[in-house]
Amino acid sequence: MSLALYRKYRPATFAEVIGQEHVTEPLQQALRNNRVHHAYLFSGPRGCGKTSSARILARSLNCEQGPTPTPCGVCQSCTDLAPTGPGSLDVIEIDAASHGGVDDARDLRDRSAYGPASSRFKIYIIDEAHMVTTAGFNALLKLVEEPPPHLKFIFATTEPEKVIGTIRSRTHHYPFRLVPPGALRDNLARICAAEGVVIEPAALGLVVRAGAGSVRDAQSVLDQLIAGAGPDGVTYKEAVALLGYTDASLLDDVVDAFAAHDGGAVLEMIDRVVEAGHDPRRFAEDLLERLRDLIVLDAVPDAGEKGLLDAPSDVLERMQRQAGQLGRAELSRAADIVNAGLTEMRGATAPRLLLELICARVLLPGASNDAASLLVRLERLERRLSVTDPAGTPTAAAPPAPARQATPVTQSAPSARPVTPARAAGRRGESPTPAASSAPAIAVQAAAAQAQDAPSAPAPGVALAAGEIDATALRRLWGDVLEAAKRRRRATHALLMSGPAQVVEVRGNVLVLGFVTGPLERQFKLGTNNEDVLREALKEVLGVDWRIETTLAGAGATASAGSEPEPSRTGRGASPPPASR
Repeated sequence: MSLALYRKYRPATFAEVIGQEHVTEPLQQALRNNRVHHAYLFSGPRGCGKTSSARILARSLNCEQGPTPTPCGVCQSCTDLAPTGPGSLDVIEIDAASHGGVDDARDLRDRSAYGPASSRFKIYIIDEAHMVTTAGFNALLKLVEEPPPHLKFIFATTEPEKVIGTIRSRTHHYPFRLVPPGALRDNLARICAAEGVVIEPAALGLVVRAGAGSVRDAQSVLDQLIAGAGPDGVTYKEAVALLGYTDASLLDDVVDAFAAHDGGAVLEMIDRVVEAGHDPRRFAEDLLERLRDLIVLDAVPDAGEKGLLDAPSDVLERMQRQAGQLGRAELSRAADIVNAGLTEMRGATAPRLLLELICARVLLPGASNDAASLLVRLERLERRLSVTDPAGTPTAAAPPAPARQATPVTQSAPSARPVTPARAAGRRGESPTPAASSAPAIAVQAAAAQAQDAPSAPAPGVALAAGEIDATALRRLWGDVLEAAKRRRRATHALLMSGPAQVVEVRGNVLVLGFVTGPLERQFKLGTNNEDVLREALKEVLGVDWRIETTLAGAGATASAGSEPEPSRTGRGASPPPASR
């Protein structure tokens, strides 16, 4: 019968205790100086080494060569108190959860008068000390305050505040901490090597995450995975299925859909999560952790090298790209929304619905006028200003005529006018990142209004020569184009959303738009001002003047750059429409 990993690999010396150097080093120094106190209080989260350290301290005190910070491991006391040893009569472990009453305390007080049987000290290790009642602590108070020379106390607890102050004041208190992920990963890797088990690095990362800083919890999870591993060892797929975490590829797809403002793709991902039997709340937690990693990576590009993120280099490269696509303001806003949504999902009867609403809020910064949403909209516009030509140099913006403003700036979707100060700051060499701005929403709106009134201000969007934006780039900005069309004519917007209409190809100064059915295509062509509205929206967002051609395209048939569908020949010329229209 195999022994559990957390018992088999329990530390036997202070040097083997991982992640608690702030405790083990002072204890070893006290042993070297022969200044060991008569009572200690070890506190901290579960599974971080409190009881193990108490046993090691007892072993160090009763070693024949001790007190010593390094027990010999061969004397009778050391072998009895080894992790797999039978135990010692002079080291008594008490579970306060079942022996915390006043009668138990009195019994301990009476037995403490007798000296050790064969060791140097009689040591009481009281685990879960916070479960001792107030009366029980009071019964022990005099003994803990003035014990006989042969007696030592070690209290271990996860809730030190529940240990009464009169007892705490008579102990040396050492707080234990959660183990850092890097140290925990190294420990688990050594265990796998010792056990002869192959484990994928990604699966090992999931075990570290499941342990949440607790060595015992992480080793228990690893033990379970090893027990069910096949001939190939512990795989990432098996670990994801057992632990219930979201597959990293699914998180990548959702983040990419956020960056492309593709609501349909996000809803498809949520459907996949639910159909696979995953908990929507767990998915939201995993998404929030991914957003956190992207925020860290955006602020510290070399976070992987500095140890702030624990991920392989290829994963870090992919996350770096995602952070650049979303931007700091959008990442921060998305994390705030998901975090607030997790609170709403607590105890919810329809978690899928709440998850869909959370993602909808992330995708629609234009639906709110708070400072965070305005910064996201400004950041999106600044990214458009950074569109480059094929040679890699920024494209000069031409000054087209100002676009019509149908609604107040505080309620409309973003235009490029509010980013004029940011563009000017960029030319001066300053950093116009939204995260660095402390201006409230009212200041942002005032700047936008001032830019709106300036007659010499550049027009919204980016004025680029025809052909410099391909279909892929347009699809990333298609959501903003639709919003601009919606402000001009809701009927046109509704028609473009039917199916919905798809960007098939950008050919020179011609946009080929695909519809799923012939009636929708004819309705768009024959409807009043539909093409004009779309052309004006493209001017506002991209600063381009394109002809619109239509074709039939099946659902999901967003063509690649090399595809050439057969467009209809009914597109209008590039000249502006007559004034009468």
